[in-house]
This record gives sequence, structure tokens and C-alpha cells, in this order.
Amino acid sequence: MLAAHPGARPARVVEQHRSGYVVAEGPGDGLPAESLPDWQRPPAYRKGEAAAEDRAAVGDWVLVEGTGGALKIVALLPRFSAIKRGAAGEHYRQQVIAANVDTALVVSGLDADFNPRRIERYLLLVAGTGVTPVVVLTKADKALAGDSHSIESALRALADIVAQGTDVIAVNAKAPEAAQALAPRLPAGTTAVLVGSSGAGKSTLTNTLLGIERMRTAEVRATDDRGRHTTTHRALIPLPSGACLIDTPGMRELKPTGEEDVAESFADIQALADDCRFRDCAHAREPGCAVRAAMEAGTVAPARVANYLKLQAEVAAASTKLADRRTAQKKSKS
Repeated sequence: MLAAHPGARPARVVEQHRSGYVVAEGPGDGLPAESLPDWQRPPAYRKGEAAAEDRAAVGDWVLVEGTGGALKIVALLPRFSAIKRGAAGEHYRQQVIAANVDTALVVSGLDADFNPRRIERYLLLVAGTGVTPVVVLTKADKALAGDSHSIESALRALADIVAQGTDVIAVNAKAPEAAQALAPRLPAGTTAVLVGSSGAGKSTLTNTLLGIERMRTAEVRATDDRGRHTTTHRALIPLPSGACLIDTPGMRELKPTGEEDVAESFADIQALADDCRFRDCAHAREPGCAVRAAMEAGTVAPARVANYLKLQAEVAAASTKLADRRTAQKKSKS
């Protein structure tokens, strides 16, 4: 790849917009770069055209040529990790949320928008990517003991996730103590990405980690604690600690790509399913169902089992679409 572009230089994608990219060749020197060269055209299943997930995303390392405002991306360098989701719409497409990241901070507010099932969905997208997930519960200053959205209630709701080794940290995103709590997860030289729904406190947390008010924030709706989009594009930001942080717009639709391993994300339920009498047990009315027995005994939450079955079906459907797309691509190249 380098031999094909002897005059090119490495740079990192720090912003991604509909009209192009901003890349940095060093600290604090982001410059616009021309987007969609021949190797990055939108996918149309025609010979020589790249799929969306093969185009540059925030966090990617690329090769650039040119100077000043005339930079051109000429190659995408190999990734060591990527977090993806299925893009919205009828046709199968993948969307890269962030590339070359070490840690995913799954952010959720301790308010009416707290949703353990959504957190499980985020963790499914992260699992198997080589990225370490950390659940960050914001608005801890507003969570009262005994309340339905208290820290204690949230930890109970996430007990199965914690039992599988995922760290859960509760913070006040506006307080300096939040930066101290997350510092061990953001060592120098690493990259983390913030994911979560609008209003969860991602931009507020980014400002706290930076120590300045850089990202625009907004109050959530009083009726349901849901937020309005204040982050409109993905951006990679260097932190004072020497780490890099990727802030992302809020995402409510989290479709799987078909490449996820549900059994890995729900290892506790999968272990029970392995003990069912029938290998193809649907965990409904079959005799000898170990999963249903565990629900009746109170050792596994019915809501978690329901989410496991739902995600299992979604991943299977997406996997079929992915296989169909790959078959169509092979035929178009033959």
C-alpha cells in the first residue's frame, strides 16, 4: 500500500461530515480532506466499488497527499478494531461508528431514559471487536436513594452485565470527579468512543474530561428525559491525559450487522440453554427448558431472556442479508 503511494503521508480522520473529512497529521492540526475518491464511492454492488464499512470513518488512519486545503485521501490503512451497526433503511448496509478504538464508554443517564435493554444492545455491538466496554451512568447527582432510577436500582438492573465482567461506573458528568473516575480507562496513547442516546450526557462528559466547555449541550425534555441532538457529527478530540476521545451523535436505532455473537454477549443465558433437554429449544413451552426454569426460580431476569431472544432473531435476519449481499458482490465481480 505504501509502495503504491510513495509521496503519501499518514494522517488520522478526526471528523466525518456528509461533505467530507477533517484529518490530522499531528496534534491540533485538523485540515479538510477531499472525500470519496475512486476507492470510496458509495456501494452499488458494482465491480471495484467499496462497501460503506470499507470507507474511512472517524478514528481511521489514512494516507494523504497534497498540502493545505488540497489534501486528498488516497488509501485507508488496516484497522485493529471497528464498532459497527446496521444502517437505517430497508437495504442492508453497515455503518462504522468508530475505528481503531480501545475502549467504548456506553453512556446512560440515571433518569427516565435509563434502559438496561438498550445498554445490552450497545454491548452486543461492541462484543467481539477487541474493544473493552465500560458502562458509564451519568446524572448520579440527581439519582436519589430508593428512587426507581437510583444508583442502587440501576446496579441491580445491570447485575447480569456486571457478573460477566463489564465495569459499571456512576458519575456526575459535570463534576471533576468524573474525570478522575474514568482516568484509569483513558491512559495516554489510547482511544475511547462515547456511545449512547441523545441527552445521556456524552457531550457534558467530554467537556469535563477536556476541562473546558468545548461541546454544545442542551437540557433534556422534562416529559421523558430524552435529549435533543447537540452533537451533529463524529469527532476525535485529544484529551489532556494523552488519550483521544471520539464523541458521537445520539443513536436510538441500533440494528445489528449480522456479525455479532449473541451467545458471547449473553453467556449466562447461553450456558443455561446448553442444559435444555432439546438442542433447538425455543425457551417457550418445551419440557426440560433450563432457561425457563431459571426464570421461574428468579435467577435470571425474564426481560433479559426476552432481549436475548429478540437480539438472536435480529442477528440471524441480518446475517442472512449479509450473506445475500456478499453473494451479490461475488456475482457482480465474476
